[in-house]
Amino acid sequence: MSLEEKVRGVELVFEKLDREIAAFQQATSLHCQWGCGKCCFKPDIEATILEFLPFAHYLHTQGIAFDWLEKLTSSDSPLCHILSPTQGGAGLCSEYKYRGLICRLFGYTARTNKYNKKELVTCAIIKNEQAAQYEAAVQKIDDGEPVPVMSQFYMQLHGIDFELTRDFYPINQAMRKAIETVLQYYAYR
Repeated sequence: MSLEEKVRGVELVFEKLDREIAAFQQATSLHCQWGCGKCCFKPDIEATILEFLPFAHYLHTQGIAFDWLEKLTSSDSPLCHILSPTQGGAGLCSEYKYRGLICRLFGYTARTNKYNKKELVTCAIIKNEQAAQYEAAVQKIDDGEPVPVMSQFYMQLHGIDFELTRDFYPINQAMRKAIETVLQYYAYR
């Protein structure tokens, strides 16, 4: 599979997930507060190389991959480098379209517990500030409401490229490695 095919494969997984999350939000009325992004400020967020391959490819096509590589290499901040707290609009990412899988999953997806029961994975803010909607969403899931399941989306990425999804890295390191992967690919073509 070519790099371009991998990028498109990841984009298709993300598009499918975004549609499923939108449907789940519509069915449950759960939503993030405008401009919150509190989950983005966790310093220990990890990601795989593959989930940032579309971002790295985009940077390469725009001719700014080396700039981003330098930015990621020279900084020791654990906070995601596409996090832009002063950004207006949807999300706090300067490159919202290219955010990683974990950024897409958190809040409106489920994990499957050891009893094969789906458990909603969301933040304390949603649980507390939207308690009635949260409890109703949990009940809807118990009653069979479709909800995206985290592991299924990781497995879809795993099917695109096992090597690039095998290891998890701090988010900025995952981005850096994705950019290096893209630059290496095009250096020999």
